[in-house]
Amino acid sequence: MNHDVIVVGGSFAGLSAAMQLARARRDVLVVDAGLPRNRFADASHGFLGQDGKAPFDILREARRQLAAYPTVSFVEGEARDASQEGEGFAMALGDGRTLRSKRLVLATGVADQLPDIPGLKPRWGASVLHCPYCHGYEARDRRLGVLASGAMDLHKAQMIPDWGPTTLFSQGLAIDAETREKLAARGVAIEEVPVVELLGDEPKLCGARLADGRIVAIEAIFASPTVRMASPLAEQLGCALEDGPLGPLISVDDWKATSVPGVFAAGDAARANHNATLASADGVLAGVGAHRSLVFG
Repeated sequence: MNHDVIVVGGSFAGLSAAMQLARARRDVLVVDAGLPRNRFADASHGFLGQDGKAPFDILREARRQLAAYPTVSFVEGEARDASQEGEGFAMALGDGRTLRSKRLVLATGVADQLPDIPGLKPRWGASVLHCPYCHGYEARDRRLGVLASGAMDLHKAQMIPDWGPTTLFSQGLAIDAETREKLAARGVAIEEVPVVELLGDEPKLCGARLADGRIVAIEAIFASPTVRMASPLAEQLGCALEDGPLGPLISVDDWKATSVPGVFAAGDAARANHNATLASADGVLAGVGAHRSLVFG
């Protein structure tokens, strides 16, 4: 069957795109592998009307609402290959099926590449955190850390004291005198000796072991992992990429159109700032952009 639009990715961005297309009475198929980036978190925070709900509960309700539209269908599976075919696109799934559509919306997300520190990965999303706006309030008034990997973390370390007493673990990152003064003014302690292990009953955190054997007491730590594309589809299709602060991004315009006509992208794979609300808003734009392209060419 030839669909109007195939949306790849069934999280906040993808389902928001599908909703706009469903309401435009277009035949839209959502392909979802069921592995959203936020699957490691118990709750989603800062998302208006959804604060504190489990991510999978939010997605389950969104799918229920989408299923009420007669032109929406869902496929569980991994989209492995995509290519242009005539005026549309062909997509191969992991189970061997081939799907076709006039337009594509890539809401495929990114995969986090965590620092190789023992004890970090098992705590990801629980006591090892990424976004202070998403998780800072829940970690408030605890002993907090920031694990430096780049200049963004020096900026983040100046913010974290609003949630609790903060230690910046520089991990060898150079810190100039002006930044040190700003950190000191915010009450941030700087630890120059690298963290070599995180300690405590997982997923809780009670301390960071340093290379010299000392243990610094912390109860949550903010880290900025690099990211990679969670799916090869954008590159297979020839979509232009750009360098983001943490890894590659799909280049898009204001309506989330990529460099390949007929292909749109939304969510973490196509923006530098990652947040559930922003991903959902991007999905709205991508869905509307895909519909507009069907109408106006």
